[in-house]
Amino acid sequence: MNWTVKLFKSYIFRRAIRAFITVLIVVTITFFIVRLMPGNPIEIYIGQLMSQYGMTFQEAKNAAAALFSLDLDAPLFSQYLDYMKNLFRGDLGRSFVSQGVKVVELIASYLPWTLFSVGISILLSFTIGITLGIVIAYKRGGLLDQIISSISTVLTSIPNYLLGIILLILLGVQLQLIPVSSMRGTVSPGIKAGFTWEFISDVFKHAALPILTYVLSTVGGWILSMRGSTLNTLGEDFVTVAKARGLPERRITFTYVGRNAILPLFTSLTMQIGFMMGGSALVEFIFVYKGVGWALWSSIGQRDYPVMQGVFLIITIAVIVANFLADLLYGKLDPRIKAGGTE
Repeated sequence: MNWTVKLFKSYIFRRAIRAFITVLIVVTITFFIVRLMPGNPIEIYIGQLMSQYGMTFQEAKNAAAALFSLDLDAPLFSQYLDYMKNLFRGDLGRSFVSQGVKVVELIASYLPWTLFSVGISILLSFTIGITLGIVIAYKRGGLLDQIISSISTVLTSIPNYLLGIILLILLGVQLQLIPVSSMRGTVSPGIKAGFTWEFISDVFKHAALPILTYVLSTVGGWILSMRGSTLNTLGEDFVTVAKARGLPERRITFTYVGRNAILPLFTSLTMQIGFMMGGSALVEFIFVYKGVGWALWSSIGQRDYPVMQGVFLIITIAVIVANFLADLLYGKLDPRIKAGGTE
């Protein structure tokens, strides 16, 4: 039984259990919150039929009853138990609005686009951030340091959705530098998917504004973090010893300073992936970029409970898994933390 005791005491096991419990709590809260929202999918659909097609209330109600195969009058706790049973079987249910379509299939069709835009954004912002951060750390106190640090502080303080609105108005409406109307969606109609320049360039064209928004909203944080980490590293004894040995400045910068300064940022990078997944909703809605964020807003407007819960579940898992991986990575990078040791 020694292996059982070791398992329960292990750092990884405790973190995994905590992550699992967190997912259950969030799923439960999400289930009840979405049902506390005013209106339900049947009421909204009836209202649409009456306003768009001039149906009477009874006609619209009969049409909705034939379309929606759900019982919202069942006790809420009974609905919750049914949902959890299906969830543990890997069944997220079927969309109320897109009848017969599984929520898993809907999310699978939207998720790659969000992963693409978020992934490219993180790669760009992290690379630019650590590069500029180490540069201004060496130029600390100078004009370049003051300019870049000030810009970084401003960018960090602006929410990503507000940056998106600014870019949309400035570049698309005022300056008319980009054709905003033709950049809606994720790919232009008639473009066949494949490893071709036409498809790849079209995908990047549609994702350009979301990616730019993500980069601008996160690069400032990476710059300031890398600057502070580099300044701390420059004060370490091993850097002083390396300079005393007469090593080339380039080698000291990249091998000694850069490599050690960037280590603390890797845990932040892992967590950023999860948080950007969650923060994609408003940005995708603004640019009509059809990823999971856009799917979430569409389902909220139509009160499509299964889709709402499915997207919230994916975002929750992304954030929790990112934090879990960050914990493990930090344990590997920091010798004071061991997987089987204490926190």
